[in-house]
Amino acid sequence: MNMQDVHRRGLGLLGCGKMGSAMLQGWLAQGVPASSVWVIDPYPSDWLQGLTTQGLHLNDGLPDSPAILLVAVKPQMMREALPDVARYGDGATLFISVAAGTPIALFEDMLGPETPIIRAMPNTPAAIARGITAIVGNAQAGEDALDLAEDLLSAVGQTVRLDGEDQMDAVTAVSGSGPAYVFHLIETLAAAGVAQGLPADLAMKLAKATVGGAGQLAEDADDDPAQLRVNVTSPGGTTAAALEVLMNPDTGFPDLLSRAVKAAADRGRELAR
Repeated sequence: MNMQDVHRRGLGLLGCGKMGSAMLQGWLAQGVPASSVWVIDPYPSDWLQGLTTQGLHLNDGLPDSPAILLVAVKPQMMREALPDVARYGDGATLFISVAAGTPIALFEDMLGPETPIIRAMPNTPAAIARGITAIVGNAQAGEDALDLAEDLLSAVGQTVRLDGEDQMDAVTAVSGSGPAYVFHLIETLAAAGVAQGLPADLAMKLAKATVGGAGQLAEDADDDPAQLRVNVTSPGGTTAAALEVLMNPDTGFPDLLSRAVKAAADRGRELAR
């Protein structure tokens, strides 16, 4: 299966909230014709409804044998939504799920054990094509299916393949939930600036630009983040004074983030049960 098959047989999108919309926007920008996309969503946005003028099929059933059905409904709605597409199980349709905490086994139970299924974990920077998505497939989803999933998901950022589904809870805790940790860092960095006498709007502008710029530098630089940190830390200077607090093994980032990521991963394992 390749992108020509997707254009010919159609791509179904079950649920089109923020993540589904980000991916759809990326596919259209990549050259997937709107007329090759079928969307099922009970509360379509104005943007989504507007795409029907370009040929997108909205709440108009699904094609007979779609190449791909991407499941982007909320995890708690999964058991309600999957029976509607069970007829495509055990066949030539590749299912890709972006639902957190929903194991491949649940899809196999509801769609049939011969269904090719790929579980993916994107994150919210997908909305600006700066996401990163981890994927893993079942035994029926071969190399071609994984390649195709990567092609589709690369429309919203980078992709990585996992060695096994057992890594997905950790991925969810690091990159899936991770943007929220960074947003909170921006909030608290700005608040700390206000506490030191800056106007709130200036402190927020400084915090956003600093975190955004440092993140880009970390991605683009040849040095690893540890070396980048050393590069801006003069002995006995202001950065060193701050890092003494932040790098404290008992009260700083090492302990705090370790506990936060563990809490998220544990919760993911609970949801999967």
